[in-house]
Amino acid sequence: MCSDHYPPIAVGRAGADNGPYPGWMSLSGLMTQDPAHTMPETRLFPYDLVMFDLDGTLMETASELSDALNDTLAGLGCAPVAETRVGGWIGNGTGELLIRGLAESTGQAPQALRGSELAQRAVALFDPYYERRCGTRSRLYPHAAQVLQQLRARGVRLAVVTNKDGRFTRRLLDSHRLTSLLDLVVAGDTVARKKPAPDGIAHCLAQLQVAATRALFVGDSAIDVASARNAGVAVWAVPGGYNQGLPIASARPDRVIQGLADLLAG
Repeated sequence: MCSDHYPPIAVGRAGADNGPYPGWMSLSGLMTQDPAHTMPETRLFPYDLVMFDLDGTLMETASELSDALNDTLAGLGCAPVAETRVGGWIGNGTGELLIRGLAESTGQAPQALRGSELAQRAVALFDPYYERRCGTRSRLYPHAAQVLQQLRARGVRLAVVTNKDGRFTRRLLDSHRLTSLLDLVVAGDTVARKKPAPDGIAHCLAQLQVAATRALFVGDSAIDVASARNAGVAVWAVPGGYNQGLPIASARPDRVIQGLADLLAG
C-alpha cells in the first residue's frame, strides 16, 4: 500500500521551545472547504518551493485523534468526550489536547490539571493508542493529492513541515499515499523548536537550497502564520482547519484561499 520511497526525515533531535528571540512573532490572535470546489485554470506558479502543514491543511485528522484521546481516557477510568469537541483542541500539541480532554471529561479546570499526576499518566498512555489509530480515520482534503501531483509536474519542490512526531507523520503520509510526492518532511522532532519558531521552515529552505523569497508556506492556523512570518516566507492559509475555533483571517496570512485547488491559480 505504501511507497518504498521516503523523503528525508529526522526523528532524533527533540527540544523544548526556547521562547522569544529577536524577530519573534507572538500568537495573540472557519468556513468548511467546499468538496465541489473545482480545479482552477493552470497558470505560471510564482514559487519554487511550497511547504505544507499537515493536520488541518492537507488532511482532516480530528476523528482518529478523538479515538486515541478516548482510548486514553478509558485507560484512566475517565468518561469519553464528544468527537465534535476535539477539533477545537488541536493545534497546540498533544499535551494541550490531553489537558483539554481531561478537563472536559472530569470537570476539572485545565490549570489544575497541568503538571498533575493524572496528566502525566495520560501522556504515557496516549502515544501507543495514537500509533494504533494513526491513519485509520483521517482523510485528505479535496484535491490534496491532485494539487501536489500538478505542482510537482511543474517542477515545484514540495515539503511538509509539521509539529507532529516523525513516526506518526510518516504513517499518515504513507496511509494516504503522499510520501512519494514530497521532497522533504520536517516533523516536530526533526528540529529543536516546533512552530511557531521558524526552525522547521528554515531547515527546509536550507536542505532544499531555496531562498525564502521563492518559498510559500500553506497552513491552517495562527501558529502556521507566525512560523512563516518568523522564517521570512510568504504564507497562505486555508479555512476549516484547526485554529482553535477562530477565523483564519484573524491571523493575517498573506492570502486566504478557499481550498487547496486555489494554489494552482497562482
